[in-house]
Amino acid sequence: MELLKPFDPRIVGTLPLGIAVPGSDIDIVCHAPDPNAFVDIVWAHYRSADDFLLYRWTSGTRPAIARFVWDGWPFELFGDLLPVDRQQGWIHFEVERRLLALDDGRLRRAVGKLRADGLKTEPAFAAVLGIPGDPYRGLLELAAETDVALRGRLAACGLG
Repeated sequence: MELLKPFDPRIVGTLPLGIAVPGSDIDIVCHAPDPNAFVDIVWAHYRSADDFLLYRWTSGTRPAIARFVWDGWPFELFGDLLPVDRQQGWIHFEVERRLLALDDGRLRRAVGKLRADGLKTEPAFAAVLGIPGDPYRGLLELAAETDVALRGRLAACGLG
């Protein structure tokens, strides 16, 4: 995290949510207004890591992404032009965190079971919450809801 400090790194995903399954990676979202500077640091420090892959698009607004294994842990780093608070990965994480904080344990168990069966995090939340269509877009829409509305959604699904 110290190496990535200039990029406002934040750990997101299943580990901090407490819903990791074997093979879950450590996801870190970063603000990279200069994607080349981000890529240079990642390349310099992690290129010798096991299974290292680095994706850097030269046009558009897609984030730079690095994947590797470090000290036995799989990592995925995202360097996005947007500040972290506006990135979709962060917004998904925040709404999932809020939902789990409002949960009495049933949502966590249901999502955990789907994750153990191989479903990715956002599709697992969407399936349990009955969100139709694109699960990623559906969770982004939930982020604007108040905690009262989220509790109501949990109750409507027989959760919380």
